[in-house]
Amino acid sequence: MRLPSKGEEMFKSAGIVARFDKRKAINLAGKIAEYLDNKGLEVYIEETLKNKLKKDWNFSPIEAMKTDFIITIGGDGTVLRTCVAVPKPEPPILAINMGVRGFLTEVSPKDAFMAIDKCLKGDFVTEKCAKLSVTAGDKDLPDALNEVLITVGEPVKLMYAKISKNDEPILDCQADGVMIATPTGSTGYSLSAGGPVLDPSVEAFVLTPICSLSVFRSVVFPAESKITVKVLRPKRVLAVVDGAYRTFLEAPNTGVTVTRSKNETTFIRFRENFYNRLRSRLLFRGVGGKV
Repeated sequence: MRLPSKGEEMFKSAGIVARFDKRKAINLAGKIAEYLDNKGLEVYIEETLKNKLKKDWNFSPIEAMKTDFIITIGGDGTVLRTCVAVPKPEPPILAINMGVRGFLTEVSPKDAFMAIDKCLKGDFVTEKCAKLSVTAGDKDLPDALNEVLITVGEPVKLMYAKISKNDEPILDCQADGVMIATPTGSTGYSLSAGGPVLDPSVEAFVLTPICSLSVFRSVVFPAESKITVKVLRPKRVLAVVDGAYRTFLEAPNTGVTVTRSKNETTFIRFRENFYNRLRSRLLFRGVGGKV
């Protein structure tokens, strides 16, 4: 769902998160911080950039970044690690692409300042994306914007699991792992594993096996479903949320349960462009990203 935004009334403070392994991203972070500071906004920069920027800014861990909006400078990985860590409810995100494909991002670096000006004038819309709530036994894992992956810790082993919907068994799985993805995540790892693309207006999530030995393909579930993956063996498996958070789980005593989260991620957008992004950044692309 997309809603008009209030813009300037909302934005009195900004957080900046950037790829810390890319000098151009770090330099742009410094320029954007200076630009916003000159416009009177309170600016906070991710603390990993503290030793990479010359000026003594307000540096903060993402976990403490309670700002009116956040600017990410990088690719989808930068967006995802921000969403995993940022305080809830999440502030809207303006994502500037300095990654490989940047499917979740909105603007290129050359358009960054024009996009920021539009934000401050309220000239944008918001895209709200559903997230997954993930629990492993009595442990709450971070919400997933893209997907949660349950997989073997060692590639030579096979994972045996029972999968249920709303506590009703639906299938047994023998595979390297399984993932459960949101509509947003259906264009990521899930798509690479053979899963379908879900239109963002579809309220559902998709379960996709990784190199399944048993014969089954992806299953699409209504968003109100409770999906439980009960691992039988091996004794230890790995749970990964959005590629940014990982933890080992002891099987067979721990089941991973996934439901729709009450939290959402909000992206700042300037046009209705899901299928444009899908076509230009993911589909029909050859070597070197040529369409």
